Amino acid sequence: MILEGLVTTVNPDGSPHLTPMGPRVNDDFTRFTLRPFPTSTTYRNLVRHPQGVLHVTDDALLLAKAAIGAIDVFPPVKPPERVSGFVLADSCRHFEFVVKSMDTTQERMCIEVEVIHAGRTRDFFGFNRAKHAVVEASILATRFHIIPLAEIAAEFKKLRVIVGKTGGPAEHTAMDLLEAKLRAAEANR
Repeated sequence: MILEGLVTTVNPDGSPHLTPMGPRVNDDFTRFTLRPFPTSTTYRNLVRHPQGVLHVTDDALLLAKAAIGAIDVFPPVKPPERVSGFVLADSCRHFEFVVKSMDTTQERMCIEVEVIHAGRTRDFFGFNRAKHAVVEASILATRFHIIPLAEIAAEFKKLRVIVGKTGGPAEHTAMDLLEAKLRAAEANR
């Protein structure tokens, strides 16, 4: 199963890097597979420093901002227990991991990791259609170079209806940011 979350890694200057990522996970969360693109900062960071943290969160706005590179102020972090890196202070759960192997022969890297510590910060908010719609829109926003923009615009229109019916202020703000990013991409083509 693919679990959408946020991954923190360590940049060359020691600062935190945050990216949304959907690793393939098993039910017991002892291992999972990351599949970043070879051009990504996350991939380069994991090659240099093969440790990180996967966060399970219900903060759809943070996920959207991370997807489009719109994090103005990095969210609060705390030190992990077993790896050198960063844990998002407001995530629901986190999984500290070490890289066990990397397959670099495919279009997307295949990085097998082992969880060496799991932690819990707070309860998950619960299922909400608007949060899920923002997650879907965020994923689409990372695919502007792969999927025709007209298709993405049509999906955004459907997702906006869900956010309008069931979202709170954070989900509306997230959708506004994603739609602005889409308009900018359309203007640049």
